[in-house]
Amino acid sequence: MINKKYSFERSNEDWKKILSPEEYKIMREKGTENPFSGKYNTHFEKGVYLCKSCKQELYKSKSKFESGCGWPSYDSSLPDSIEYIKDTTHGMIRTEILCSTCGSHQGHVFEDGPTNSGKRYCVNSASIEFKPDSKLK
Repeated sequence: MINKKYSFERSNEDWKKILSPEEYKIMREKGTENPFSGKYNTHFEKGVYLCKSCKQELYKSKSKFESGCGWPSYDSSLPDSIEYIKDTTHGMIRTEILCSTCGSHQGHVFEDGPTNSGKRYCVNSASIEFKPDSKLK
């Protein structure tokens, strides 16, 4: 992880107690889940998606769309909820997205989204959880 102080921090040992082994690999070691395997890939209920680690709200359901890429996709995040980091691993240049409160890896954002924002926040289901809200549109 980046040598930065976050408002919600834990030791590696504590993260391993809080997160499942898969969640730890993805969120703390920048892993990824297999495409089309995550529980939120085709999930379209009304509500808010939270960081699995610290419960910060990250995405509203109205920003979610079916991208066909195999991971939950959003065209925007909630203000100040995401940190953007240049990622040059795997022989490509991408923008990694982290929770701004705890630094947990969420996925990557791409400039190929089909909506007016032009963004596709490609997120691991293991990095988020869902809070339903019937009042949201």
